[in-house]
Parts: sequence; structure tokens; C-alpha cells
Amino acid sequence: MNARTRGIVDMSTAMIIAGTVGWFVLETRMPAVSVVFWRCAFGALAMLIACGCLGLLRRGVIDARQAALAVLGGVALVANWVLLFAAYGHASIAVATVTYHTQPFLLVALGALLFGERPTANKLAWLGVAFGGILLIVAGGHQPATPSGDYLAGVGLALAAAFFYALAAAVTKRLDGVSPYLIVTIQMVVGSVLLAPFATLPDDVSSPRTWGLLLAIGFIHTGLMSTLLYGAIQKISTSLVGVLSFLYPIVAIVVDALAFGHLLGALQIGGAVAILVAVAGMNFGWRIFRAHRAQT
Repeated sequence: MNARTRGIVDMSTAMIIAGTVGWFVLETRMPAVSVVFWRCAFGALAMLIACGCLGLLRRGVIDARQAALAVLGGVALVANWVLLFAAYGHASIAVATVTYHTQPFLLVALGALLFGERPTANKLAWLGVAFGGILLIVAGGHQPATPSGDYLAGVGLALAAAFFYALAAAVTKRLDGVSPYLIVTIQMVVGSVLLAPFATLPDDVSSPRTWGLLLAIGFIHTGLMSTLLYGAIQKISTSLVGVLSFLYPIVAIVVDALAFGHLLGALQIGGAVAILVAVAGMNFGWRIFRAHRAQT
């Protein structure tokens, strides 16, 4: 298997794993804060093992400024997970995941605010398409069988999660030259420390099923997924990474339908398509205004 094929397999596997995390979270039947704590605790253990194998646990691999930025990114990442996991229980895995994928547009906004990066007209146009998709998703939740207030809370939590993910990504952009494995390890340790005072044990402390789910979220959905993802990014092109990343929301939608019977309505499907097309358009540089420019 050549490097490119291995990268495709690793990236695809990472996105499939990511798409199943909502099912694992809901099956624990634990508060979002507690699930994220155990994710960070077990994830930190997994990443420490990975960093040890890679020889990254030594002096001089990161300076004080970089460590401070990694800690700040960790706070944002933990907030992102708590909000996203909470969103699953208010809306659905599918709706929360698709709404969460507005994060690239929030990253563009943060880039403009923090780094003076000016978004192009096409990026602003795709932002408008994504916003229209969110409106369709919100409208699709106003059904007689759906408690609209709870549904709107789920959409809002997913958007807030996307904001904090974008903030974590913006901070990480300032960490050029630092191993991503080390960054994730620091973030997991930060999450463990921050959430320890609020974390709880499973209702049935001796339940092997619940502990198995938490271990899977920490080792598989955090440690293994991060290792596969970062390894894949080194082997394949950015455009291919962008294409394969769409497996994440697709798998989440399928898992939500199979595991919980949550089927998207017509408006929600329209909104999901609009958001995903907008994300693709922005990531791949599709130009909405190309025809207009050709005529001038």
C-alpha cells in the first residue's frame, strides 16, 4: 500500500470514527461535562503513550509561549466538545453535526477579526448559502411533534460549539512547528484539569458497558482518530482531505437514523445540503461570481 492510498484509508477511517461519536455519547446517558472529562482523561493517556513512542516527551520541544497558546486552545476545544455533546440531546446527532459544520465560516470571521484576513466576495456568498441552510434547519424543527424550544437550543449549542472549535483552530494556527500530537496531549490534560471538579461517575459505577463506551470515546474517538487524522494529512493533498472530511456528517446522519430513528425532514435535508455545499464551495474555491466577471 503506497503512502497516498494509506492516507486515504486513514482519513476515511478517522472520519467514520468521528461520525459515530454522537451515538457513543448518548449511549453513556451521562451529562455532557462528565463525558468530555472522561474523553479528555482517557484521551490524554492515549496521547501520552503516542507522544512517548514518538519521542516528544522531552525538554525543548515546546517553549513557554507555545505552551500557553496550546493551553488556550485546549480551553476552547473543551468548551466546543461540551457544547456539541449537549446539542446531541436537544436536537439530534444529525442536526447538531451538520450545524456544527458551519465552523469554517466562523474561522473566516475570526481570521478577519484577529489576523486582518479579508474574506473574498465568494467566501461571503458561500457564508450566505450556509446561513440560508441554518434557517432551513431551524424551520424544519418547527413541527407538531418537535418541542421547538428544545430543538432551537440544540441548534444554538451546535453553533456555539462551532465557534469555539474555530477559536481553537485559530489559536492552533499560531503553533507552527509544534507537533500536533503534543498539542492534542496538552489540550487533553487541560480538559481533564478544568472539568475534574464537575465530572461524575456513571450511575452504575460497576457497569462495564458504560466504562467501555467512555474508554472508546477517549482512546478510539480521540487518541486513534487524532493519530489517523494527522497521519493522513501528511500523506494526501489538502483538497482530498477536504473531500474525505464530508464522510463525518454523512456517517453521523446515517448513524442517527439507524440507532435512534431520527430521519431528517425535507427542510432539514435542504438545509443540510446547503451547508455542506457551502462548506465545499469555500474549501475548494468554487466561484459563484465567475460568470458575472466574465461578462465585464
